Amino acid sequence: MSVIRKSNKLINVCYDIRGPVLQEAKRLEEEGQRIIKLNIGNPAPFGFEAPEEIVQDVIYNLPSAQGYCDSKGLFSARKAVMQESQKKGIKNVTIEDIYLGNGVSELIVMATQGLLNDNDELLIPAPDYPLWTAAASLAGGNPVHYHCDEQRDWAPDIDDIRSKITERTKGIVVINPNNPTGAVYSEAILLQIIALAEEFGLIVFADEIYDKITYDDAQHIPLASLSDEILCLTFNGLSKAYRAAGFRSGWMIITGPKHQARDYIEGLDMLASMRLCANVPAQHAIQTALGGYQSIDELTAPGGRLYEQCHIAWQRLNQIPGVSCVKARGSLYLFVRLDPEIHPIKNDEKMALDLLQQQKVLIVQGSGFNAPDTQHFRLVCLPREDELIEAIDRIGLFLKSYSQA
Repeated sequence: MSVIRKSNKLINVCYDIRGPVLQEAKRLEEEGQRIIKLNIGNPAPFGFEAPEEIVQDVIYNLPSAQGYCDSKGLFSARKAVMQESQKKGIKNVTIEDIYLGNGVSELIVMATQGLLNDNDELLIPAPDYPLWTAAASLAGGNPVHYHCDEQRDWAPDIDDIRSKITERTKGIVVINPNNPTGAVYSEAILLQIIALAEEFGLIVFADEIYDKITYDDAQHIPLASLSDEILCLTFNGLSKAYRAAGFRSGWMIITGPKHQARDYIEGLDMLASMRLCANVPAQHAIQTALGGYQSIDELTAPGGRLYEQCHIAWQRLNQIPGVSCVKARGSLYLFVRLDPEIHPIKNDEKMALDLLQQQKVLIVQGSGFNAPDTQHFRLVCLPREDELIEAIDRIGLFLKSYSQA
């Protein structure tokens, strides 16, 4: 029998967060070795559980959740999302502008599949959440990465975005708060991105899944609340702020001049119908989550577990010679830089693999987030403080003697 190969559509698609280094970690675990996992933003395994009232609502509604629902989602859940949008100052959102999905991930793939023709371009931040790059490639488009400036707290470089807009550019992705850098963008930055979108007739895709996870004086501003003049697709869900990643419950909201996008919206309706509907039991969590007590506020305030873990991790990393890290203003991550004068890294995936094998610490290399160099890695701040300190101490010990020939 001849070799069966993957589709050519997958040649430029990768998702290194769950790539070869993770496979090696699984092998080591099967041997009985303990791995400190700093690779995936999955709250539940680290003791961050969904609020009990959310779980109870899903259980209570389970008997009535056995059939398909409307392809866009349950009315009650979409109405809750609509009301949340109104609270955030996002105007003119109706029930029909809201699509529920099996997490934001499914909706990102739908949004790119519905928009991009072969060789169309989508502007995506570098570093990025790699699903955006993968989804654009899978849709036949070309992901074009714009620069985010580490020296300015990882803010998008507006001049660089402008320089990369071509006649094939269809949209701009904005991840705010940002995964992997922890940046939270100012109103001034968002308005400049909106101005570019308006000038060139581009869609803005606002990935705001971490909107409720901010620290100190950082304030998340919903991009769609700043303009009615651009078509904006906003993505959010229960995975992070409500610690319900396994529920796979997310939503997408369309705002702006929808009359100019009737054909695209028709395509999104078709894609929503083709998957029949999103997970119905998990949709019953949305109304309770958005309308109930926001326990995430305790976790992100000084003294809260997320706040303190991110802070201690940032402090300890910056104490390692040749290591620096911009303090996260939001999200669950730190994006760490290795000084090339002290720690020259030619192959960052090899470095991540060597760290795993030598110190049993699992991180994701910066190139897995389409960073333009090999001197970065992402660290997740979800493990408890003692485990984070142990992991960072091991990273320091590893770097003390590590070199690549």
